[in-house]
Amino acid sequence: MTDSAAVGVATGSRWRTIPDWMDLLLRFLVGGTFVYASFDKILDPAGFAQSIAHYRLAPAWLLHPMAMLVPWLELVAGGAMILGFARRGAAWLVILMLAMFMAAIGSAMARGLDISCGCFGTEDAHAVGLSLLLRDLALLAGAVVLAAARATRRSF
Repeated sequence: MTDSAAVGVATGSRWRTIPDWMDLLLRFLVGGTFVYASFDKILDPAGFAQSIAHYRLAPAWLLHPMAMLVPWLELVAGGAMILGFARRGAAWLVILMLAMFMAAIGSAMARGLDISCGCFGTEDAHAVGLSLLLRDLALLAGAVVLAAARATRRSF
């Protein structure tokens, strides 16, 4: 493979490559998921604040600022991933958000809370559980590959 046909991924001190098509696929899957997840939350920040409140992790004064900030971070990071703009920074932001989401879901599971995840807004009926952790783990794996990849192209 030539440099123009692959993207390098760090493994130890050596670089491995993934094909450009896989880089593009991961960017669209992970980035697209975050862009899609942001829409309803941007349109209904009060509803999203209520979803955050159900987790019982944040103080009341922080709910609305979080409900205003998180969806825009999702939109910007997801859009940047799709476009290949600041791709490593976007991937790291997604990794941090996924770690936060997974910790919240795990905490809710450990405390036996029977709540809707709120991952895709107030209409999201997915209850917190193992399937959500596995979905987030798959997204996390894709984001880690993108964060470690050496880009040969800036966009499509």
